[in-house]
Amino acid sequence: MIGRESAGQAVARTVTARAPGKINVYFRVGPPREDGYHCVASLYLAVSLYEEVAATPREDDGVTVRLTDESTAVREPEDFPLGPENLVVRAARLLAERTGVGTGVDLAVTKHVPIAGGMGGGSADAAATLVACNALWGTGLTRDQLGQLGRELGADVPFALAGGAAVGLGVGDELSPVLVRQPTHWVVLPASYGLSTPKVFSALDALRSGQDVPTPSEVDPEVLKALIAADPQALAPLLHNDLAAASVSLAPELGEALTEAVSDGALAAIVSGSGPTAALLAEDAAHARQLVVQLGDEPGLAAHAVQGPVHGAELI
Repeated sequence: MIGRESAGQAVARTVTARAPGKINVYFRVGPPREDGYHCVASLYLAVSLYEEVAATPREDDGVTVRLTDESTAVREPEDFPLGPENLVVRAARLLAERTGVGTGVDLAVTKHVPIAGGMGGGSADAAATLVACNALWGTGLTRDQLGQLGRELGADVPFALAGGAAVGLGVGDELSPVLVRQPTHWVVLPASYGLSTPKVFSALDALRSGQDVPTPSEVDPEVLKALIAADPQALAPLLHNDLAAASVSLAPELGEALTEAVSDGALAAIVSGSGPTAALLAEDAAHARQLVVQLGDEPGLAAHAVQGPVHGAELI
């Protein structure tokens, strides 16, 4: 059991936390390991598109989850199953188990980060749940202790808790913060469909079959330099994602969207994580808004102007 700084009883109130989605400014993927995972070298950037989780105590030890009407990122109800496999439920139960809490919680999730879109929306849900329940139950865990629990839930959860910008090594959970003082501006372009992260990694392995793939150990220093300087012109040609080819092989229309985005004026366009969300780099905030207007003329697209870095999971 994780020790508490101060044990408290749940009170009759609702606590709400939010956590950001992320984009991978740079993403190298090594060969599959014996456990099926892949070592990566990633440059994570938390951006201003958020998930929110509102936690309300129950009189029993049950954990329930529901979507709010304000959710904008859910295409079909089955895209966000509400059973025990949901990361929100798993996060709450894990925190209760490790701290000895005997009180349950009702969790209301407002989703804005695309589901199965490569922006870590599920991880942001889990991070927001840990922060909200930690406050609701008075379990008093530190940010580092919550990060330890987050690693058990998924490789991207620690970064959703930390936010900002960070180099991620190992399976992405070995984080080294990067001090970025000025934001860069982006447009995230969700797709009308999702991609399974395991399927994208499997497709990458198939595309690389027979190749000698090195295990990545660092992020290109030039990418770090350009992001720290908030220099979009220097950053644009350095964006890279090893998963892009695999994502496009599964969804050819994604490749067309990336090409069209650059034609429409984006400095660069990249697949976010395992996709199919596209991240478009803009010159500044005004340019990002302009791109949103241009892309908004195309039916079925819901582009969002965002900036990063932003803070990680926090109470609101």
